[in-house]
Amino acid sequence: IMNCDIDGDMENQVEMEEKTRLINQVLELQHTLEDLSARVDAVKEENLKLKSENQVLGQYIENLMSASSVFQTTDTKSKRK
Repeated sequence: IMNCDIDGDMENQVEMEEKTRLINQVLELQHTLEDLSARVDAVKEENLKLKSENQVLGQYIENLMSASSVFQTTDTKSKRK
């Protein structure tokens, strides 16, 4: 009878240890997911910022090109042909 109690206690101990291990693993995975989610949000924000900067730079380059005579089309080449 006492041997059965010891076996039962051992099984309960092993089961509790396994539950504790699984709970800790779940908590660790939750923290990892939170970290990844925050990183994704930061990357999205940075991406939007860079897109905006690219638009500004693109417009700036277009303005420079339109103001420069180097990029203006001329009819002199077509007249030579």
